[in-house]
Amino acid sequence: MVSVFRYHEISESSHRIMNPLSLDKLLLLGDICRVGGDTRQLDLACGKGEMLCLFASNLGGGGVGIDIHAPFLSDARARATELGVERAVTFIEGDAADPPDLGGRFDVVSCIGATWIGGGLTGTLELMRQWVAPGGWLLVGEVYWAEPPPPHVSQKRASGQEFADLAGTLDHFDAAGMDLVEMVLASPEDWDRYAASQWLNVSEWLVANPDDPEVSDIRSQRDLSRRDYLADERHCLGWGVFVLRALG
Repeated sequence: MVSVFRYHEISESSHRIMNPLSLDKLLLLGDICRVGGDTRQLDLACGKGEMLCLFASNLGGGGVGIDIHAPFLSDARARATELGVERAVTFIEGDAADPPDLGGRFDVVSCIGATWIGGGLTGTLELMRQWVAPGGWLLVGEVYWAEPPPPHVSQKRASGQEFADLAGTLDHFDAAGMDLVEMVLASPEDWDRYAASQWLNVSEWLVANPDDPEVSDIRSQRDLSRRDYLADERHCLGWGVFVLRALG
């Protein structure tokens, strides 16, 4: 079975934003959090680093991104150079659940679509709390149920996860001592562009690499994820970035 990192490396090869948010919505998050010249941000499981690079380029500020997958970080550093912000942002290869000493706390701490790093939403919020400065912002990207899922979908997603509808997601934030102050949600069209573009990326890779030993696994993973999305997930899964502040 091909690793999840390898599959996403191929399926999101054309993506700079590795989640269902549009460019405008990503930049909106920076505006909401008042990102500016003095802002320091920590992005846990940063992927290709597009959030940090765009915030630094468009809004000022800077920060640190941590990710376990070296090819993503190579893309992130190249993007920082392309945008001229390589002195403002730093990318570290490592475990986002156990960062090294980063020299203090941050004005913004984000984890976008990777709450698996803390074993789920609750654990990841605790990780993020350790790094946010008093009065700072937390940005957590997470799946929620847009409508009640069929039992087989619920059972598949329930393993080690805490997915709920929007009200239930609020309950998770409340229980973690977090104040939900804003949110930016992906539209169905955002989801479609994110999912369907991956099918094309995989198709082009399969055509270009017919003799690669991973061909069968990559094709099988694409076929499975495509069917899951069209049969079930498109109708019942939502996705968004929730803007939080720690209480107390």
